[in-house]
Amino acid sequence: MAGRRGPVRGVRRTAGRRGRRQGANEVGGRMDGAVRMLAYSGPPPWQWSDLATSWTAEPLVLALSVLLGGWYLAAVRTVHRAGGERWQPSRTAAFLGGLLLWIWCTCSGLGVYERILFTDRAVQVVLLLMLVPLLLALGAPVSLLVAAAPPARRERILRALRSRPSKVLMFPAVSTALLMAPPWLLYFTPWYEESVSSAFGNVLLHLALVLLGLAYFWPRLQIDPVGREYPHLVGLFITFAEVIFDAGLGLVLIYGGHLVAEHYYVALGRPWGPSLAQDQTWGGNMLWVLGDLVGLPFLAALVRRMVVQGREEIKAVDAELDARFEEAAARAQAAGLPAEEEAGMRPWWLDDPNLKHRYGG
Repeated sequence: MAGRRGPVRGVRRTAGRRGRRQGANEVGGRMDGAVRMLAYSGPPPWQWSDLATSWTAEPLVLALSVLLGGWYLAAVRTVHRAGGERWQPSRTAAFLGGLLLWIWCTCSGLGVYERILFTDRAVQVVLLLMLVPLLLALGAPVSLLVAAAPPARRERILRALRSRPSKVLMFPAVSTALLMAPPWLLYFTPWYEESVSSAFGNVLLHLALVLLGLAYFWPRLQIDPVGREYPHLVGLFITFAEVIFDAGLGLVLIYGGHLVAEHYYVALGRPWGPSLAQDQTWGGNMLWVLGDLVGLPFLAALVRRMVVQGREEIKAVDAELDARFEEAAARAQAAGLPAEEEAGMRPWWLDDPNLKHRYGG
């Protein structure tokens, strides 16, 4: 019996030590978690409802949005009072919508967690670089500025738009670089860590991304006056190239094995949510997928612009041909000749040897 009790007692002692060890580990883990929670001073765990219920203030963005919105509405009123061309309500809605989206991106829950979660910042970068500037450009603010300005100032504005620096800035290769290069520079230079660790760098990012996006969409849409017009097909080709660049950036962030701003996020000590690697993986996917989805409204706006411009050109050609025909008919009538015999006004197929027999030529 004694020989039997020895091993049983040994097993019991071993199990007891294991239990005490596990209990100590659990207590230690809870204490570490409590220490991390006490050391962390950021917002609580992120939830979907935070996009609508959590808010912060971004004074520069708020001030610029109010000033730009007030100027736009006052300029539209000036154009209406002047009795000029009726300003399209869709343009006003697009511009004001862009300002509201700019405020939402920086002041809503997206702005609250922009320096806490890599994924949150990635979504914000796509919206500020691509969607906010697109809506602002669709509002045609430069055209409104020209229409509401006095004649002397209007001429100065148009002269500046036709200047050499303006033409260089709006050259397709230059404007495309202003759209494609910033995300790569942001994530693979100290710019990103500066934007999340410094309040000034964060505000500068909010402003710089919108301005860089405007520098691209303004000459590509060609709704506003530009130094030199380029075919809209150029914009389509650039959009396809931008899709490739978005995919490349997303893949590098997902599979590159390098954590962006690792020291900052480790020091932040966020005790909840995904790990740093998982957070960056989600952010890379958002840059890739959301960047391509946000490009669809630009393609739709570009195709619509091509259709509208084509109709305008057709109307202009028809008006010119009608004017020429009326002028030729008047000259022929004065000379006592049939109007269709006027040189250049007779349909060419009536004189073509292969077709005239079909049309009674």
